[in-house]
This record gives sequence, C-alpha cells and structure tokens, in this order.
Amino acid sequence: MNHNLILIGMPGAGKSTLGVLLAKQLGLDFLDTDLLLQRRTGLRLQHIINLQGLHRFRTAEEQMLLELDCQQTLIATGGSVIYSDSGMNHLKTLGSLVYLQISLPFLAKRIADMGQRGMVIGAGQSFADLYAERTPLYHKYADIIVDIDHCSIEQSIKKLEKSVTER
Repeated sequence: MNHNLILIGMPGAGKSTLGVLLAKQLGLDFLDTDLLLQRRTGLRLQHIINLQGLHRFRTAEEQMLLELDCQQTLIATGGSVIYSDSGMNHLKTLGSLVYLQISLPFLAKRIADMGQRGMVIGAGQSFADLYAERTPLYHKYADIIVDIDHCSIEQSIKKLEKSVTER
C-alpha cells in the first residue's frame, strides 16, 4: 500500500480508536487531525469553538487539512472536515476516504460528553440534526463505506481491514 487511508464519519463513530488499531494492523503511521489542530492552536477543540466561534474553527481546520502531506499514514479526521470542499478534495489526493457508517441510535449511546468533545454544532442544532446534515456529505466524499453498526472494536477492525485490502 503506497497511499494513505483517511477515516471520516460522525463524532463517536470510532475514527480515532479504530484508526490507531487499524494503523498498527496494517503497518501504517497514525495521525489524528483533531490532535494536530489542538497542537497547532494550543487549545482544546471546544475552547477554540467557545473562544473563536465555529467559523474560525472551520477556517483553522481547513488550513490544517490543506497543509497535510504524508504517506503510508492512517488519518483519523474530525467529524466536521466534510464541511470543507477544498479540504476534502485535498484529502482525496492523499488517499482513500473510508466512511465509518453507524446509525444515529447507536451513536447517540456513545456520545455522552458532547459538550466537551469540540463538536462543531450550531446553536439550537440537535445531534440528530447534525447527523442528518452530515450523512449525505460523508457519502458524497467516501471511496469506501464500512457499516460498523452494532460491531465490537474487533469486528469493526476486521471489517475495515477486509474493505481496504480488497480495494
């Protein structure tokens, strides 16, 4: 494999958790764009949103995406990267985009710390609204869709590995 794998999906889908494990399994480096953004700004994601607003957060996230240049890396993205056409198009030049598809009810059970995650969500918008808004965008950009609904971590890793190695 001479390119990158880029995981996209909703907050709580398991991009970071599964990404680390899959990178190890496939012998790839691992990069979490949320952690990279935090390191660049010196602030936790929610602090960026609280102090600078959603627009500045998205601008900083897009700039970070456009500057990514790596090889043989599994990249776990923040759930909001799909709002940047230029960022997503750049990611497509770096490798295959893998959408971790998971149902809203299953995701809702995982999201208990929504207010501290740095989730890019508009005022008055519910998690269900966010899911409905983002799902078509994930489908639009995905090269590979892996349904991990009701899967354990081990089952998810097996499904992901099979999906990306068969491609």
